[in-house]
Amino acid sequence: MTGAVWAIVLAGGSGSRFGRLKQMEELAGRRLVDHTVAAARRTCDRVALVLPAGVEWDGEPVDAPAVGGEHQAVSLRNGLAAVPDDTEILVLADPAHPLAADRLFTDAIAAVRAGADAAVPVVPMLEVVQRVVDGVVQETLPKQDTVLAQSPQAFRADVLRAAHADAPRPVENSGMLAALGHRVVTVPGDPANLHVASPEDLAVVRRLAR
Repeated sequence: MTGAVWAIVLAGGSGSRFGRLKQMEELAGRRLVDHTVAAARRTCDRVALVLPAGVEWDGEPVDAPAVGGEHQAVSLRNGLAAVPDDTEILVLADPAHPLAADRLFTDAIAAVRAGADAAVPVVPMLEVVQRVVDGVVQETLPKQDTVLAQSPQAFRADVLRAAHADAPRPVENSGMLAALGHRVVTVPGDPANLHVASPEDLAVVRRLAR
């Protein structure tokens, strides 16, 4: 497999849960989305960028713009439509992981080039995991064979396109492919590749970036 590698930077969220456009928040002198686009440009051949409707891009050049939809699956399909049909590998990245190192991109790409249908960076589950209902612990869940999946993730382009052909709304793309019988492998993740879901998470990431 030696074809082009495209990154799709999924920055089309409306910021409803965060309270504002999370992807435009500042981190170490740049916006979260700028960090993700820069990493994608360093590690992939081309970059497509999905932004909310009405948001104009004024950062580093990208190769294909797309408009976000009402949920991430629609945004992804809009990004897929902007990417050439002969693309071999797609890397999905998002500004919610602004500290994702270049190694995570290149390791995931290499795993797909080696024959996997998809590759996901993971870190081991070290804390106790419990199921809680209304603030009350119901049970402690076993950690055996459990990991935390991170972004970016790499995919064979034809496999990902086929999985989205009937417009599903998956919780997570690599999990959807695994459920369909495709070979999804893991690569070592990075504990510093934190997920920014709240202003409190952003404060932690800013401390790390300093």
